[in-house]
Amino acid sequence: MKLTLAISTCPNDTFVFDALVHHKIDTEGLTFDLHLADVEELNKLALEASVDITKLSYHAYAYVAKDYLILSSGGALGRGNGPLFVSKKKIYPDEVGDITVAIPGKRTTAAMLLRLAFPSVKRAREYLFSDIESAILDNEADAGVLIHEGRFTYRKKGLRPIADLGEWWENESNQPIPLGNIAIKRGIPSDVRAKFDRVLRRSVEFALNNPKESSEFVRRYAREMDEDVMRKHIALFVNQSTVDLGDEGRKAVQVFFDAAREINAIPELPEQIFNFDR
Repeated sequence: MKLTLAISTCPNDTFVFDALVHHKIDTEGLTFDLHLADVEELNKLALEASVDITKLSYHAYAYVAKDYLILSSGGALGRGNGPLFVSKKKIYPDEVGDITVAIPGKRTTAAMLLRLAFPSVKRAREYLFSDIESAILDNEADAGVLIHEGRFTYRKKGLRPIADLGEWWENESNQPIPLGNIAIKRGIPSDVRAKFDRVLRRSVEFALNNPKESSEFVRRYAREMDEDVMRKHIALFVNQSTVDLGDEGRKAVQVFFDAAREINAIPELPEQIFNFDR
């Protein structure tokens, strides 16, 4: 059976999907029509329900929950790996209501964390995540929210932190940070959903046990080509919750959605949002 599959070009995604895409593991007869894109483009594709399986932000999932279920494997959830709110000039937290902030897409988890932590922000402008540092340095924006490789490179480029939004979330909620998930269409038969979740877990485990196997695939799409940065990125975003979201992960996701619903920032969700079948 062939399924359409959309993932991001970020090193953590290419790392965990390499074995699945290139059939280095048993895919149980599943084949894939692969599409790679920036995470906000993937969020938009999910809104159109145009792919069978997709990576997307947890924030964006709230808008497509009627069409998709969250899989147990493949996602990004953890501690110490959240978005960073940065600027070129010193900006104090109580000044953010008067500035323009570059965000990596309005339905990214980063954008939601900014809204939760700094509700006074009035002017947010969307950019491709990899262009945000330049937007700040070129004075197109006063500050920006960095995700992915940006957290490793911003200091070298002369930027400074206003706040670590992930750290804020952890302190506020006492939960890990729900960044991105892999979602599958509800209309796909439950046995196929379970099969894909098994195959994806197998791919994650293969990647962790054979970290050099994915190097060529990771390098091909990484925007930050420095090998050390790529490896740090993978180490930060691929962890046990990527193997299996588990009860702790599902609780963290629910707490995140509850916080967003409390400020009327997302629609009401269906009762079932997780794909429990294996």
